[in-house]
Amino acid sequence: AYESRHVHTVYEAIAPHFSSTRYKPWPLVAAFLLSLPPGSVGLDAGCGNGKYIGVNPSLFIVASDRSANLVSLARSYQPPHFDASVGPKKKNKGAPAPPPAPKNQVLVADSLALPYRSSAFDFAISIAVIHHMSTRERRRAAVAALLTAVRPGSGKALVMVWALEQGNSRRGWDAGAAQDQLVSWVTKGKKEKPEGKTFQRYYHLYREGELEEDVVEVGGRVLESGYERDNWWAI
Repeated sequence: AYESRHVHTVYEAIAPHFSSTRYKPWPLVAAFLLSLPPGSVGLDAGCGNGKYIGVNPSLFIVASDRSANLVSLARSYQPPHFDASVGPKKKNKGAPAPPPAPKNQVLVADSLALPYRSSAFDFAISIAVIHHMSTRERRRAAVAALLTAVRPGSGKALVMVWALEQGNSRRGWDAGAAQDQLVSWVTKGKKEKPEGKTFQRYYHLYREGELEEDVVEVGGRVLESGYERDNWWAI
């Protein structure tokens, strides 16, 4: 009920505004996707507006999100370099219309109950998702679900979460602060109601080493990990 109120309901309500501010892939995530062998099949669990689906056209990525409104946006999302008008240019009324942009393979699913076959993927990513889960048991279960989805031995999963240590950030959190926080999101108002609306989103802020502990606890092996722009990440 707590996550439903402070995570799921919020993202359903703010999906269009949220998506409009989340159009640029994180360099670290893009670098991970571009490092993978052509033809690799992957999963984006908690894909948001789908901005990572087209980063590396040589990959095939299926994606899911808990928010139906974000999934709707992700299905039609195309990276900025994609040009749906490529094809025969319309010279006369009889010329064929440009081909439609392909639809992305995205469905509504909970990251704790992924509807995919075990060991089906070469890789998986979970970017800014698991920190929305309100207990350590649930956060570890989400990591375990990713590990179950990728092939044993060769499969890789990239997880990125908000860090507690954000001393140089405008948010002002740092070691010693409370790890469980409600963070405001203010939507833009309309002309008749310019004040907008404020929503409170739940976040668990990871301390240094906590993400790696969770990966190991559920049977994973940490290949790389680090800190990137107020986030902890691990592969």
